[in-house]
Amino acid sequence: MAHDYSADAIVVGAGPGGLSAALYLARYLRSVQLFDAGHGRSTHHQVNRNYLGFPGGVRTTHLRELGLGQLSAYPHVQVHKHRVEHLAAAPDGGFVAAGQFGTSHGRCVILATGVLDHYPHFHGWESYVGTSMFWCITCDGFESVGKKIVVAGHTNGAAGEAMQLSRLSSDITVVTNSHVDEIDDKHRARLGAAGIPVLHDKVVAGKGQDGQLEVLETESGHVLPVEAFFVVQGATPETGLARQLGVQIAESGWIAVDTEQKTSVEGVYAAGDVTMLHSHQVTAAVHEGAQAASAANYFLYPADLKAD
Repeated sequence: MAHDYSADAIVVGAGPGGLSAALYLARYLRSVQLFDAGHGRSTHHQVNRNYLGFPGGVRTTHLRELGLGQLSAYPHVQVHKHRVEHLAAAPDGGFVAAGQFGTSHGRCVILATGVLDHYPHFHGWESYVGTSMFWCITCDGFESVGKKIVVAGHTNGAAGEAMQLSRLSSDITVVTNSHVDEIDDKHRARLGAAGIPVLHDKVVAGKGQDGQLEVLETESGHVLPVEAFFVVQGATPETGLARQLGVQIAESGWIAVDTEQKTSVEGVYAAGDVTMLHSHQVTAAVHEGAQAASAANYFLYPADLKAD
């Protein structure tokens, strides 16, 4: 049944950035409507081992559970397991979100919508993400020391990541996983000098068990032993709702924000991976969510409570 909700703030996205924002707003005694579509990087099998305070690491799925449990102590936060399909400025001020849940009115909005990673899509690929198929050398490089590594990507960026991974392993192969090969002669020479072969081929299958890849199969019939599969094929920021609001998008494709996570639209903030091209880390997302919430809280004060 569709309902009509109202709150001080609408937070879209329940990854680390959105959860952090909702928590800070809750502790500012602001009512929050938090929308969780149930997908994104924090729903994979990733273990975060570089997030302070969790010896041995913490699964992103468990971190989400901990965050949602933490929010349950604040009755003025309402969590919806629904996707926001439309977001617009309300005629009488503020903003209105709409979807299967109905409508939700808020005086401000925090967008923590994340990104869509471009993984090779073969049968069962999702079961390997975060366990043996990765996008982040910062997050998972250390656990790949001495392993058989395959890097997927057809750009100089992929070649560069393969070179960086050569500090960790002497068994690395690059597969372009594309019909085009944009690795230039300079980067190809570096790979050659490091003993890293390049296959201009596409991954069509992966085999393994319990999330651990064992081999990758290519379109032309190569069988590549693999223990760690780093995919350097980029990600698309989920900016659809931001565009609906007329928020400025940077040339890079990410939402443009200032140091307080403010967007170009007053009352609209953004946090987490959707805001930046680099440093996509849980620590950064949590910080940005907190900063966005703090700025939004100040925005919500009446004029006589503001220093300016």
